[in-house]
Amino acid sequence: MRDVKKWGALIFLSAAQFLMVLDQAVMNVAISQLVEDFDTTVTTIQAVIAFYALVMASLMLVGGKIGDMIGRRRAFGIGLVIYAAGSATTALSGSVVVLAFGWSVLEGVGAALVLPAMIALVAGSYSGKDRALAYGILGGVAGAGIAVGPILGGWATTEFSWRLVFVGEVLVALGILAGIRTIREPKSVSGVKLDWIGGVLSAGGLALTVFGVLRASTWGWLRPLDSPVEPFGFSLTPFVIAAGLMVLGGFVAWERRRERRGEQPLVHLSLLRIPTLRGGVTMLLAQNTMLMGIFFTVPLYLQVVQGLDALETGVHMLPASAGLFVAALVGSVLSRRFTARLLVRIGLAVIFVAILLMLGTIEPALDSSSFMVAMGVLGVGMGLTISQLGNAVQSSVGDKDRSEAGGLQNTAMQLGSSLGTALLGAVVITGLIAAFSSNVAENPDIPASVKNQVQVELSSGGSFVASDEVRSAAEGAGVSQSTTDLLITDYEDAQIQALKTALLFAAFLALVSYPFTRNLPGYPLARPDSGPGDGAPARA
Repeated sequence: MRDVKKWGALIFLSAAQFLMVLDQAVMNVAISQLVEDFDTTVTTIQAVIAFYALVMASLMLVGGKIGDMIGRRRAFGIGLVIYAAGSATTALSGSVVVLAFGWSVLEGVGAALVLPAMIALVAGSYSGKDRALAYGILGGVAGAGIAVGPILGGWATTEFSWRLVFVGEVLVALGILAGIRTIREPKSVSGVKLDWIGGVLSAGGLALTVFGVLRASTWGWLRPLDSPVEPFGFSLTPFVIAAGLMVLGGFVAWERRRERRGEQPLVHLSLLRIPTLRGGVTMLLAQNTMLMGIFFTVPLYLQVVQGLDALETGVHMLPASAGLFVAALVGSVLSRRFTARLLVRIGLAVIFVAILLMLGTIEPALDSSSFMVAMGVLGVGMGLTISQLGNAVQSSVGDKDRSEAGGLQNTAMQLGSSLGTALLGAVVITGLIAAFSSNVAENPDIPASVKNQVQVELSSGGSFVASDEVRSAAEGAGVSQSTTDLLITDYEDAQIQALKTALLFAAFLALVSYPFTRNLPGYPLARPDSGPGDGAPARA
């Protein structure tokens, strides 16, 4: 009975963790159904998915500070109420605007309050070995959410509706709220003030940067496509991204100014001087960029190119989710004997190999067994990597800085999710336009008049659609049957090229990430006698 009471709080905290990671997996396997239900494009749904993670990333640091100000348990509860309202709105949404408001905005705001508070509530409820075990269980539950998400979302979407998942989320959130009193409130932090200017600068900078990347598929990276304005003859994309980076630079300058003046910043940037924390946060950003970028790209291949339904898509993605879950658990055990740096490097190598295996399976005819093996290998690499990074960040600081370190950790993860969806999605769309344009231009059997017509259509951007839609558009424009067949062949070839280009870019990210592992701990994180070797917290 004592153990039940002791671990009762963790049951509700774990349920909240599961809830927070379920959404993106559900939405990814329901892309085609969402496009059909809302009569919209893949690009629009890509924006909604990226915006959800972006709202969380932008507000995570603010959410952590609000928890310090009003109490972590209260922030946790308020966040769950907002999240439940967002889930209900999403379930009832009749337009993309309402979908984006409910899912991307309300659920994103709710999660930004829940996640930082959850880390602090675990620290307040448990100590020593119990705390380490609790964090490990939360990590396992997050992996379970990623594993269950594609199958649950695929089953609900195929047999009933994707809306059913969000109705279930409302019920789960209400159940957690009913048990919130079992969670111990950590010791309050006195004198906390919210740096509103820092919050606005950080949110604005991140939003502009990701928005610029997201619009690249429509506006063009440099050469303008459907850009609203064309500064100096270029697309608006690089200018929006540059503006975002400048605002983030202003955020850094503002935070340093407040620290010099002895005022409370939104986040103590001096924490980033700790090599282990810096390495862990950087790798979390890279890992989530790759994972969520691939998890957005793969359903396009399975649903749009191969015509699979949501449940079949979930089944084909299950090996990645299951591999991640199992490897994360195994990685936690291995961390008693092997260094975090070594395990993450092995994980990156496995990810790189997995992406190469996936490149070999992205063909017009789906080889399910080879594809699922490649996805399983990808999951193993991701699981090994993620099993070390959260612990590396938290072990690099003392209790005083744990909340801010958790905020940086969650911000990096959600920013990576948003960037991954936006970046690899933009690579797919722009790659599709470029490849299709080139294929048509170089095909001698397509009449010049049709070539010109295609180029005009592509000059205003495009979206990743099924070849049947291209056929219908060509026939509606009066193109002959024989020429339409040639266009479809060129388009389907362009689809494969675009998807492979996106995966090749993900492999490049894995290689670029490798040098940043040098800052990760060179000691086993879970060994009792191990400890930080590169410095204590950067502030007293």
